[in-house]
Amino acid sequence: MEPRVSFVTLGVSDIARARAFYEILGFRASSASNANVTFFDGGGIVLALYGRAPLADDAGLADSAPGFSGVALAHNVRTETEVAATLAEAEAAGGKIVKPAQRAFWGGHSGYFADPDGHLWEVAYNPGFPIDEHGRVTLPFDAA
Repeated sequence: MEPRVSFVTLGVSDIARARAFYEILGFRASSASNANVTFFDGGGIVLALYGRAPLADDAGLADSAPGFSGVALAHNVRTETEVAATLAEAEAAGGKIVKPAQRAFWGGHSGYFADPDGHLWEVAYNPGFPIDEHGRVTLPFDAA
C-alpha cells in the first residue's frame, strides 16, 4: 500500500446543515457534490460529508450513538493567536468549543471544537511543524 490518506468522510445527520457549517469555515464544495454527499478540498485530502446511517450501512456496521470516537481531525495554524481566532470562528458557525485555546504540554498552543455532529477538531499551533506556502504541515525527518 502506498502511504497516503485520500479522503476523510464524516457521517453526518444532516448533510445540508453540515455543508453550511463547513462553508462558513471557508471550505468550498466541489461541483461533484449533490444532496447525498458533499466534497471539499482539504488541502490535498478530500473532506467528504455523507449521511451517518448510509455510511454505517456501506461499511456493513450498525449505526451507533455519536460520542467520542477516538478520532480527532486537526487544523494547524501559523501562530498562537490564530488558535483562539479559529476556535471563535468555529463557534460562531455553530460548533461547540470542547477545550479553549491554551498552552499545550508539547510546547505549542491548541484547543478543540466539535462540529454540529460532534466530530472533534483540534486547532493547533506547533512551532516544530511549520506550515508551507501551500498550507501543508512540514514534518521533520532525520537523515537516514
